[in-house]
Amino acid sequence: MRPLHFDNRFLRELPGDASRDTGPRVVEHAMYSRVDPARMPAPELLAWSPEAAARIDLDATDIDAGFVGLFSGQHRVEGAAPFASNYGGHQFGHWAGQLGDGRAISLGETLNAQGERWELQLKGAGRTPYSRGADGRAVLRSSLREFLCSEAMHHLGVPTTRALCLIGTGERVVRDMFYDGHPQHEPGAIVCRMAPSFIRFGHFELPASRGDLALLEQLVEFTIERDFPELPGSGKARRADWFADICARTARMIAEWMRVGFVHGVMNTDNMSVLGLTIDYGPYGWIEPYDPDWTPNTTDAQRRRYRFGRQPDVAYWNLGCLASALAPVVDDDEALRRGLQHYVDTLTRHSRHHHARKLGLEHFGDDDLPLLQDLHTLMARAQMDMTLTFRGLCDVDPQAPSCEPLEAAFYDAALRASHDEAMQSWLARYAARLRADAWDDATRREHMLAANPCYVPRNYLAQQAIERAEQGDMQALEDWLDVLRHPYTEQAGAEVYAARRPAWAAQRAGCSMLSCSS
Repeated sequence: MRPLHFDNRFLRELPGDASRDTGPRVVEHAMYSRVDPARMPAPELLAWSPEAAARIDLDATDIDAGFVGLFSGQHRVEGAAPFASNYGGHQFGHWAGQLGDGRAISLGETLNAQGERWELQLKGAGRTPYSRGADGRAVLRSSLREFLCSEAMHHLGVPTTRALCLIGTGERVVRDMFYDGHPQHEPGAIVCRMAPSFIRFGHFELPASRGDLALLEQLVEFTIERDFPELPGSGKARRADWFADICARTARMIAEWMRVGFVHGVMNTDNMSVLGLTIDYGPYGWIEPYDPDWTPNTTDAQRRRYRFGRQPDVAYWNLGCLASALAPVVDDDEALRRGLQHYVDTLTRHSRHHHARKLGLEHFGDDDLPLLQDLHTLMARAQMDMTLTFRGLCDVDPQAPSCEPLEAAFYDAALRASHDEAMQSWLARYAARLRADAWDDATRREHMLAANPCYVPRNYLAQQAIERAEQGDMQALEDWLDVLRHPYTEQAGAEVYAARRPAWAAQRAGCSMLSCSS
């Protein structure tokens, strides 16, 4: 494996923990703790992403024992300086205090040939001072899901952290998947994830909650200088502009989630990236039968705080928490309020752009809202698959609209029949709107196919890949990832990946809802 060029500014320019004790403890006046990955009995490469590897100037010739050793945390290379970062956060709407990287250990920050910065982080690499009594490990099922979804989201065009590789550790990890008092031994794994920065809202919330304004101000200036160098100006005005930029990035990310039907499942403030990247793939899921109240997270099953339809509001609430944390060092409440309004305006603008493309319209205005809202109502009442509904709309003939292109989207024949008249009525309105639009049919269809994916990481397919991987067969993951590399292009022989969820998967563990256990 060729050498990587490390340039660890986070460690160089921010204060660190003086202790190397990895036991659970409060860490104050420090942004990170130096910690080494745990020893693993038999690391084995299970999967890797050529596209992610290329971002750090690696290719197939680098996939050797050195690669496995480095990205399982077993071998140290020149320049690597493993650490776990210190942050807090609001979890399910409540302040949780210090959280930190409880099982994620960063190897350091690399610079590629183009000067791009990529932090390399091993999730599941062992205990840190922030593990809060846990073992710092991760299991194969959650690691495979994160590896798969990180790369799938990238190919879908959604801002995301990346996943370089998935490595089995050769050990068995005890997890109580359903939190029901029946723990089991599961195969352990590490996923190496990559991002220009892993700084979260919670990094700023923690020093603010402690009144450590010197550290908060230092972190703010560091983050702007390293990760937002394009922002002009200086001082508090620049900080306010930086917050507005975070708001805009968050809005763009949320609009993309809603476009493809992605549900994060755990939108705590410690899982929100200041770069507007999707981060921390835990109990995520995809809307299959359309239901804005659906959440994939069993922990959230009662309150449904993080349900699909509420994600835009939760992001705004989380940004409000960040604004409160930054208030002492921005010292301009009105500027922070303008930043929050910038989120609302940016989300509206991008959402309407996506609505237009998904429906095949040149522009989406106020008059089009009832058309979309009525479609959503029909989809929910008739239990129509979100991905298949919008993909089917690409084939609706504006001159002679019919339900035929939408047949594959219905999960229940009786519901399909009972909503036939309403669906036909909606299609007539939709066709009339298409005929009045400036786009011709070819242009309309081109934009719709580019906005409405054919393939998304459906939960039941992920569970099938996990079950095969646990038996030592990684081919299902490789085959599926090949399809997900081109999610907007229909591929011969890939029909199973585009089909709606089968009935047997509706209530099966891992195929509908998931726990936070990983």
